[in-house]
Amino acid sequence: MSSIRNNNGLLFFDFRYQGHRCREYTKLADTAANRKTMQKVLDKIEAEITLGTFDYGRYFQGSKNAARFQVTNGSNAQSSSTPIYKVFVETWYEENLPLWRRSHAATIRSTLDKHIVPWFGNTEIGNTTKADVLQFRAELAKLPGRGGNSTLSPKTINRIVQILGQILEEAADRYEFNNPATKIKRLKQPRSDIHPFSLEQVRLLIASIRKDYKNYLTVRFFTGLRTGELNGLKWKYVDFERRQILVRETIVRGLNEYTKTDGSQREVDMCQPVYEALKAQKDSARDISEYVFCNAEGEPIDVDNFTNRVWYPLLRHLGLEKRRPYQTRHTAATLWLAAGENPEWVARQLGHVNTIMLFKVYSRFIPNLTRQDGSAFDRIITGAMTQPMEVQHGH
Repeated sequence: MSSIRNNNGLLFFDFRYQGHRCREYTKLADTAANRKTMQKVLDKIEAEITLGTFDYGRYFQGSKNAARFQVTNGSNAQSSSTPIYKVFVETWYEENLPLWRRSHAATIRSTLDKHIVPWFGNTEIGNTTKADVLQFRAELAKLPGRGGNSTLSPKTINRIVQILGQILEEAADRYEFNNPATKIKRLKQPRSDIHPFSLEQVRLLIASIRKDYKNYLTVRFFTGLRTGELNGLKWKYVDFERRQILVRETIVRGLNEYTKTDGSQREVDMCQPVYEALKAQKDSARDISEYVFCNAEGEPIDVDNFTNRVWYPLLRHLGLEKRRPYQTRHTAATLWLAAGENPEWVARQLGHVNTIMLFKVYSRFIPNLTRQDGSAFDRIITGAMTQPMEVQHGH
């Protein structure tokens, strides 16, 4: 049954020809007028199919389907082709833009402009081979990385190749070719060690930081909030009555957005130091801004400004190892676990959907902090095995 259908807000033709299902996509928005126009074209196509005069390439020039079918009016079928990358990626980007957070869209845009389009640009997307993808990945591995790294990290390379694979997957579905990136394995990513602070170091840092950041650092250390979640925290999400912080938004690149994942939407319980810090912050800054922590202009704290002008100088002053501010989140997790809190509760506080990540990332720190390192089991077993045992002999 032929029809006009919708794909992410854009219309496409869906019909059968010579026993095959054919889908031809357009850039027309799903409006009544566009549906009416396309339906007239589809009616004409069906009539020509019935009469045996349908020329696929005349209606859908550039479609790979045109080469599949033999035109019956005596002319030769037009040569098969697919769009070049720099054309197709724009279509793909615009169609998916409503699905992405703004920060993710910015990352995709940057990846397209810096890597994928410059490399593949004028190549027909349907001519891409597995060897092409592997060569592209090999060239990525030669590029300089950020933060003093000599090359791009495996994580970054995997992300770029994953985006390329998503583009190829959509093109393969539309133009009916095999996605050459399907069976390419991800590069092995080395496990990143975490470096949480001890409780004594936390006390020292909070006691030594500038007065205007004392409340901020207290909340940061004892809630495990991500940087964007804390910097984007608004007073309307602070529930003093229930002693909870409602994580509903995050701030990324200066823009308020939905949290990282659905699981990140959560309620974080306030311990007493956090409750007192937020009360003190309310007394001093409630009328300045809707944001709990802000600068003199009422704008959210800028992560780079805090990191480079407050955080790193503080660590140097105290003679502590240089660590990213994100280690405050890891510190909260290890301190909770060290205190014997239920791992499921800790996972919820951090915004994890289960405890798998919790034990994977933090388990090695728990014995060092709690001294529950198997010694109790050792004492029981050693005591049992060293006690004399009566051996009963059979009669």
